[in-house]
Formats: sequence, structure tokens, C-alpha cells
Amino acid sequence: MAARMVALATKQPGFLGIESAREGLGITVSYWASLEAISHWKKNAEHLEAQRLGHQQWYASFRVRVAKVEREYGI
Repeated sequence: MAARMVALATKQPGFLGIESAREGLGITVSYWASLEAISHWKKNAEHLEAQRLGHQQWYASFRVRVAKVEREYGI
């Protein structure tokens, strides 16, 4: 399901990218161009179904954070 959601998200207007890590605690961060783009993704029918299944079958708990990235840098 995770791979399907990534494939689907990449086709959504405003999608900028995604990062994921799994080691004990799993985290996935998706990047979007605007709050409007996030809102459209949140309303996507397949995404809603994946969320429903996640709540029912895969996750005891989860968090959603919406944050604005001001800058990024690295070496």
C-alpha cells in the first residue's frame, strides 16, 4: 500500500517529493507546494481508503504534522 500511495502522490498537482525511514519507528514525510495541494491529497479517494485500512489494520497510533519548510541545506 505504501508503494501505491507514493506512486499516486507523485501524480498529484503540487507534489514535491517524499522521504521515508523505517527502523523501529517508521516515518514518512511528503512535501507539497501549498496547503491547497495538501488538502486535495487528503481528499483523494484511494488515499482515504489507505488511511481507513491503516487505522483498522496496521497502526495502533499515528501523527500528522503540517509544517512549512523555510530552508534546507547540507553537504
